[in-house]
Amino acid sequence: MTKKHLITCSVIVVLVIISTLNIFSSAPAASPVKYIAYTPPALLLPKPAETGEAYNFADEALPLDDKKVDYKLQRSIAKHRYKIIQSNVLHAKADKLFPIIEPILKAYGIPDDFKYVPLVESGLRGGTSPKGARGIWQFMPGTARTYGLRVNRKIDERLNLKKSTVAACKYIKELYQEFNSWTLAAAAYNNGSVKLERAIDRQNEDNYFRMSLNRETGTYVYKLIAMKEIINNPEKYGYKNFYSYNQRPLPFMLAYN
Repeated sequence: MTKKHLITCSVIVVLVIISTLNIFSSAPAASPVKYIAYTPPALLLPKPAETGEAYNFADEALPLDDKKVDYKLQRSIAKHRYKIIQSNVLHAKADKLFPIIEPILKAYGIPDDFKYVPLVESGLRGGTSPKGARGIWQFMPGTARTYGLRVNRKIDERLNLKKSTVAACKYIKELYQEFNSWTLAAAAYNNGSVKLERAIDRQNEDNYFRMSLNRETGTYVYKLIAMKEIINNPEKYGYKNFYSYNQRPLPFMLAYN
């Protein structure tokens, strides 16, 4: 009886020891893993005005969803910064001639943005191109005569600012009536209506910004918009120390001029 009792007690002790070892050796049950969805920080996208919303030609906006359009515009603006031009001559000439050009454009119902055409066409120099275009509006002799300018050996009214601007208004208005778009009218002014019409028919596309045109015409409206931006926001692009009639001094300042 004593032996059985001892055996029984020994077994119980062994079982207790084994049970104790199992308790301390076993790892605690792992708590369920919680997965938290990663939310990336907000992208620092430029404001709409910086991506092109503020840019337009004659109130015809650029398609902002087209990266090529934005690239062409920014490239054109970059080419007209002060670091590249190194001169305020365009602002100076614009200040002198825009007051004459603007009321004529208005009288003929032409958008004010067309006053930048002479800046792009001739830099307001009024010189003669290798092809024979002359004056700030760069009229060819035949086109000039078509719209009422006298061009002969004795007189060339392409050099007359007011008369040539009137002729340009008549021409631009006719182009708008043909294409029903001011951007296309500007493109046709540069490349001719026949060539532009052919390009529209061939591409089945009448949005200037989505068309594939020759290098000069394909960048023409971008240059106009860039010039508009540079003239209206000179300090933003490095132009300083100049006076603009668009920023007229206050009356009390006139006494000191």
